[in-house]
Amino acid sequence: MLARQRQTAILDRVRSAGGVRVTELAAEFGVSDMTIRRDLETLHEQGLLAKVHGGATLTGPSSTDEPGFHAKAVRQSAEKAAIANRAAELVRPGAAIALSAGTTTAELARRLVDVPGLTVVTNSLPVAEILHMGGRPDQTVVLTGGVRTPSDALVGPLAVAAIASLHLDLLFLGVHGISERAGFTTPNLMEADTDRALVAAADRLVVLADHTKWGTVGISSIVGLDAADVLVTDDRLAPEARRVLDEKVGELVIVRATGRLTEEAAE
Repeated sequence: MLARQRQTAILDRVRSAGGVRVTELAAEFGVSDMTIRRDLETLHEQGLLAKVHGGATLTGPSSTDEPGFHAKAVRQSAEKAAIANRAAELVRPGAAIALSAGTTTAELARRLVDVPGLTVVTNSLPVAEILHMGGRPDQTVVLTGGVRTPSDALVGPLAVAAIASLHLDLLFLGVHGISERAGFTTPNLMEADTDRALVAAADRLVVLADHTKWGTVGISSIVGLDAADVLVTDDRLAPEARRVLDEKVGELVIVRATGRLTEEAAE
């Protein structure tokens, strides 16, 4: 068995059982304890599990944990910048687009301030502020109403009602987590409703998510992986995640932290 196959099997064990022991894995796969420890270290570095004494456990926050906007903004900043740079290339002058709440979509907003004639619908207070303060006078920014969340999103029935009658060219969606089983997820039930309304209003869905979102599952699914026309992520994404996403999403685009596309970008 190749190392990658063994690591995938180990990750499956952790997800199904909640934890594994080095000695048990070594016996099961017929390899040394040291080999298993190297496998666990690799998976730990990819953010897919947490190493503990003698084994490993699941990692990640509770499915309802929702960090504030500023807490999330300092995480994976280079990756988010590269993802935003690539996403901005998809926006054409005069388009009607939506940006969901999130720190990566806020990075994208900073790159759209000079695009002529844009109409931008958003439920994100930071996104609206960025475009209001720095955008062109020929841009239109529509901020939905709703209840404010810890991540500075406006959600709930008012937001859904404001979005329901709109017809948009593109939606750029930030997500809390990505899972083969659960799809794209959020820790906030009302935010999931609002995000689904945005998805329904847009002709194309572009998901923006750095590698740490893989394996994280929020309490509520937004849409399945196959709903994404494009997923833009970074090159620290785990090999198993690349395989799954390459099969499920319309187009998988992988960027380096410098913004340069890798050779593994799939179409």
